[in-house]
Amino acid sequence: MLGRNQTIVTEFLLLGFQNLHSFKILLFSLFLVTYIMTISINLLIIALVSTSHRLHSPMYFFLAHLSLTDILLITFIVPNILRIMWGEGGTMSVAGCISQLHFFACSVATECFLLTVMCYDRYLAICHPLRYTTIMDLKLRLLLVIWSWLLGFVLTLILIIPISQLQFCGPNVIDYFFCDFAPLLKHSCSDTSFLEIEVFVLSFPIALLPFNFNIVTYVCIFLTILRIPSTTGRQKAFSTCSSHLTVVCTYYGTLIIIYIIPSREHSFNINKVLSLLYIVGTPFFNPIIYSLRNQEIGAALRKRFQYLTDFWHERRGR
Repeated sequence: MLGRNQTIVTEFLLLGFQNLHSFKILLFSLFLVTYIMTISINLLIIALVSTSHRLHSPMYFFLAHLSLTDILLITFIVPNILRIMWGEGGTMSVAGCISQLHFFACSVATECFLLTVMCYDRYLAICHPLRYTTIMDLKLRLLLVIWSWLLGFVLTLILIIPISQLQFCGPNVIDYFFCDFAPLLKHSCSDTSFLEIEVFVLSFPIALLPFNFNIVTYVCIFLTILRIPSTTGRQKAFSTCSSHLTVVCTYYGTLIIIYIIPSREHSFNINKVLSLLYIVGTPFFNPIIYSLRNQEIGAALRKRFQYLTDFWHERRGR
């Protein structure tokens, strides 16, 4: 039963970054440029991997799927941030909020699994180089990617179904820039104790177990690298996985801080910054860290650019 002064909420008012309205135009431009650049770079990576024969190795196959999750992750959130920021607040229906949370959580979980798959790929390449091509064949690649997407969808759906059955009461103001788990539960007038336990339990297969797998795997990788006799070989092996380890620690670290470690109400502003780190920062820097610094990606990009240049000069010559 609802209290006498409680009313059922059918839509939420998202405040976004209410303390930064005086910087609205600057922040709007920054988010818009970052969004456009992120989409463009990740689409470029997918196109290069799909069309270049020299990039048909397992590592680049996983990179293409990681770029796809980055595109989905930032697209589910940033356009709505721009709308809220420009209007100094924006409304969203309860169903729209829950849908946004589901697609966002699905992208985050899938990216967790893909980062783990990429870690396993580096482990095989460095620790078992002679068996790498035999183990990481096309069938295993497809299975790893399919299971990453499937687990990301199913595990988050297990959480979203009970959230969709909650009742939400006024006030309907959410001091956040998207419909995240904690702000939604804060506005529910139903019993959410089961959901809090459920999100903690689901954090193990989604974040904690993959994170621990990554750490243990990298210990094995580093021990193998230290046994490489040549300095050049050690440097080359370390360079192939150091960037991935940095992203893994940053990505999983922010997820664990926000969703697993208990937070108080006054930490919402800190959570905003941490959320932006993996919602906006990770999709923007992933292709730079993983791909644009890679010589083979650079060579494929120069080849495509040269092809377009020659084609343009040929057309002008006619």
